[in-house]
Amino acid sequence: MDTAVRHDEHHADAPRDGLRHDDAVGQALVARQLEEQITSRFPVGRRLRVLDVALRDGSQALALARAGHEVTGLEPDPGRADAVRRCLEGEPAGIRERTRVVPGDSRSTGAHFLPGSFDVVLCHGVLAPGDEVGPLLAGLGRVLAPGGLLSLLVPNTEAAAMRPGLAGDWSGALARLAPPDPAERALRREALTATLAGMSTPVHRWYGVRVFTGEGGALPGGEAGRRLLSAEERAGSADPYRAVAALLHLCAVRG
Repeated sequence: MDTAVRHDEHHADAPRDGLRHDDAVGQALVARQLEEQITSRFPVGRRLRVLDVALRDGSQALALARAGHEVTGLEPDPGRADAVRRCLEGEPAGIRERTRVVPGDSRSTGAHFLPGSFDVVLCHGVLAPGDEVGPLLAGLGRVLAPGGLLSLLVPNTEAAAMRPGLAGDWSGALARLAPPDPAERALRREALTATLAGMSTPVHRWYGVRVFTGEGGALPGGEAGRRLLSAEERAGSADPYRAVAALLHLCAVRG
């Protein structure tokens, strides 16, 4: 197994690197933000070609397939890939036919797909502090069609002290308030924005994900859940709140 595959598998379960399958609040917020961007950019009813470069449990990919789009998911872990395939067995034939799972990782898009193959590319929870950002984003931009949407979800490294601080973990907060490693700066919003602009895929909109809530918390049912999501959604779309969210969701458009 190569280094890139091990990297993706490691970050699939890392608690601060992405959107975990048990993060019901985060999953719901990203789905709403993604729907907002898709409906504002593409004609209603258009069947989009979607690539998810970190399939994991398939939650976001399956939601888009259910909405009528053609979805391809990359997944380096055979066990996870088989689990998604088993999940698809319970879906209607139409959804199964327009969803495929491809063995591979986020850094192998050039080996699998031609340039401009997709209208939407999801890169959720792949990049982590210290990663080499440029080559991965260049590969994703290559397979994105002109006018296509790149949905990039990353940990908010500039607000990394917020969660341990709010939880009373002062040692953890102080550790994250220390001067950052220069290698981590590439994952900051300003740096990512500059990198994407340099590859003709400027950021069109950005959101915060989980401003108020912790990771892995259950989403309450009924009115309590609706209020929670409404508060998180509004805060994640407005300054200064979105800047201190646990995750940043950058939506960029290929020129």
